[in-house]
Amino acid sequence: MAVIGLGRFGQSLALELMDDGVEVLGIDAREDVVQSLDGRLTHVVRADATDEQVLRQLAVPEFGRVVIAIGSDIESSILVASLLRRFAVPTIWAKAVSDAHGLILEQLGVSRVVSPEKDMGRRVAHLVRGTMQDFIEIDADFAMVKTALSPELAGTRLGDSGIRRRYGVTVTSVKHRSGAWQPATQDTVLREGDVLLVTGPVRQAERFSRSAS
Repeated sequence: MAVIGLGRFGQSLALELMDDGVEVLGIDAREDVVQSLDGRLTHVVRADATDEQVLRQLAVPEFGRVVIAIGSDIESSILVASLLRRFAVPTIWAKAVSDAHGLILEQLGVSRVVSPEKDMGRRVAHLVRGTMQDFIEIDADFAMVKTALSPELAGTRLGDSGIRRRYGVTVTSVKHRSGAWQPATQDTVLREGDVLLVTGPVRQAERFSRSAS
């Protein structure tokens, strides 16, 4: 996989991929950044990723997946996206720094646009105002939430709890107080101190989480 732009987001992504055993080509125009990552990525080069010939020399058109992690230089981000589309790279992910930037990337045909700062702000807002322990928005108005079990449900079978009927969410996994995460079934007995993973529309998931407070 190639990661173009090695700022905080790009570095974090590239190093995480390396930890997962993925070979990573990192590209950045800053010499100090490239030097700091030398030996930590499979390959890391200082290069102008807006230059088509440079990308061809680095064999970027042969990659199946490329991430454009360029930050504030919107013009460069858009130009790189255009080049990758010209190369017919199968999967292109790109970081957007604004809604307008994201819209342009989508119009160019980028496979997936991510907005790390915006997504994190939305996530923290849900956590701050509620009783959720974690919140991941899977799609528009649909989320996975980590939350405590309401004391009133302790001792009941999941199938008898009425959670889906009352709250419109689905319990997917349960972690007992001194155990590991387990897939939830209709026969799972809910216990005091349990932590649940539930999925469902955001408002319903928030309402279910508040029931535990």
